[in-house]
Amino acid sequence: MTVVWMDRPAEMFDREYEWAALTRFITDDQAGATLGVVSGRRRQGKTFLLDAACRAAGGFYFGATEAVDAESLRRFSGALTAHARPVTPYHFAHWSEAIDALLALGSERPVPVVIDEFPYLAKANPELPSVIQEAFRPLRDQRTASRTRLLLCGSALSLMGRLLSGNAPLRGRSGLELLVRPLDHRLAAEFWDITDPRLALMVNSIVGGTPAYRREFARGDSPAGPDDFDDWVVRTVLNPETPLFREARYLLAEEPDLRDTALYLSVLGAVADGNATRGGMAGYLERKATDIAHPINVLEDAGLLHRDADVFRDNRPTYRIAEPLIGFYHAIMRPVWDQLERPGSAGRVWQASRRRFASNVLGPHFEQVCRDWVLHHADPDLLGGLPARVGHGVVHDSKARTGHEVDVAVIGIADSGKPPLLAIGEAKWNDVMGAAHVERLHHIRDLITQVGRFDTTRTRLICFSGAGFNDRARELAAASNDLRLIDLAALYGR
Repeated sequence: MTVVWMDRPAEMFDREYEWAALTRFITDDQAGATLGVVSGRRRQGKTFLLDAACRAAGGFYFGATEAVDAESLRRFSGALTAHARPVTPYHFAHWSEAIDALLALGSERPVPVVIDEFPYLAKANPELPSVIQEAFRPLRDQRTASRTRLLLCGSALSLMGRLLSGNAPLRGRSGLELLVRPLDHRLAAEFWDITDPRLALMVNSIVGGTPAYRREFARGDSPAGPDDFDDWVVRTVLNPETPLFREARYLLAEEPDLRDTALYLSVLGAVADGNATRGGMAGYLERKATDIAHPINVLEDAGLLHRDADVFRDNRPTYRIAEPLIGFYHAIMRPVWDQLERPGSAGRVWQASRRRFASNVLGPHFEQVCRDWVLHHADPDLLGGLPARVGHGVVHDSKARTGHEVDVAVIGIADSGKPPLLAIGEAKWNDVMGAAHVERLHHIRDLITQVGRFDTTRTRLICFSGAGFNDRARELAAASNDLRLIDLAALYGR
């Protein structure tokens, strides 16, 4: 495969992996048209990425809108006419003609062709995936004579996921499946130009790693320092004049599979209030667990709710809100929405919400960042091996008749026998950690050993703290080979 490198735009932040994947796909010189699928939650920069790729390689970009099929086909005909400048303008009667015209664009060289917001077209014309399937039939002359690199892009994760799954028409037709993810906590800090780790995590717990929230929604407004954080929240996220104020509501409304919006809002509200299990959600909503199974599955498919398996107990999953801004909205904004809509009320509301923010937003987000750090950033030597899975769970203490929550559980690769438990950890955002936290982890490790499910001979203990460690904890870590203390500076590679 011959790859001709495309210059990445200077104004593009990171996305080096995604740009390299697109470059390999687009510039591949082999004969035959190929199909790719690009997906990701809204506001992650997919459009900017794909439009830049088309510009760099001289391709065709079409952004679909929510419209009836005839209008979309007419808009597509006009856009392709403006791009290709044929002798007579295109007036496609059917999408099969339009797709063949796209294949003709690649008759002489590899050409990228992007159909953005493809779910809008597929919703108006459910036959469109089958039309593309037929156009990309392996031995079809129009395909074999073309080197068009067709990229279908969409933000509706549920629909995009179904495009290539099971018996879907396009299953087996795609040569690229690219998921554009939010920036992780380290890249997000760099993007927001925040050097203080504590401030970076506080901002990240609200806006996550979505690039558009700084550039377009906050108009480049980033906290000037730790002392500016409260004012920044008031003037951006809680300000009715800014797009961030209603963004969480729009994210839910834009999902095509979410019909009974009130029920889905209530499910997310239950999770934001600390009800992370199906039973807890059902109790919060005063419904049967079976009644909320469907909305939970839909929210999962839409990428708004994430299911975490309990590492120590089978069939006891918990759920967390995948988009930080939605979690912040449900924990802080939704309960007092009427007050926030009145201009000038944000400062008073925020001061009254600080404690809830720390317990319901910052604490859980800090725990998840710790798990992400272990999986993606921690040196395997620190853990005693490469993690295969990182999660959390509850360890039962039969003698005390209680359960101990483990914030971070690191499972290694099992070569044979029992899988190794590389590490267990406790994460505290606002607590200075000391000997009691270390002793608790020792006790939990002993309980896990007694059960015998994991190999704990080399299990390390990790204390994560956003507030630091006392002298006794540092003394214990200095004298121990299996105790590690991780602060915010370490999480951010400082």
